[in-house]
Amino acid sequence: MIIDTLDNLEKYVSLNPKLKTVVDFIQSTQLDSLENGKHTIQGDDVFVNVQTLKGKKREEAPVEYHRQMVDVQIPLSGNETYGIIPVQDLPKADFDEKNDCALIHDIPCMSYVTARPGMFVIFFPQDGHAPGITDADEIHKMIFKVRA
Repeated sequence: MIIDTLDNLEKYVSLNPKLKTVVDFIQSTQLDSLENGKHTIQGDDVFVNVQTLKGKKREEAPVEYHRQMVDVQIPLSGNETYGIIPVQDLPKADFDEKNDCALIHDIPCMSYVTARPGMFVIFFPQDGHAPGITDADEIHKMIFKVRA
């Protein structure tokens, strides 16, 4: 897991060369002008989901993880907190291969980080994460999906 400012995202391209596509997209796009929904950037390898979600409390946010994709999450409308727990510490869960996701409810995270607009969080396949935690009623955000 990485948390940093958008100005530094390009420094992490060496971890996954497809992150360069995300950097280029961010630099050439007015982010708050994108409508909610899926926006394809590079086929199934790089795309972004723009969402407005109901804010959750820590105990309401399920932990999720992915096997094929890296998440680059960017809050747009306010602060967003993410619970974190290594996948190796999670109980066995049903994994949805088609959507590359497992959701686990009612499990506490080991720690929490908060990103504000202008920041990003990267979650790799080994990172269980509980997104969407905020005091606001809803959060507007972008989730870039990058093939690992």
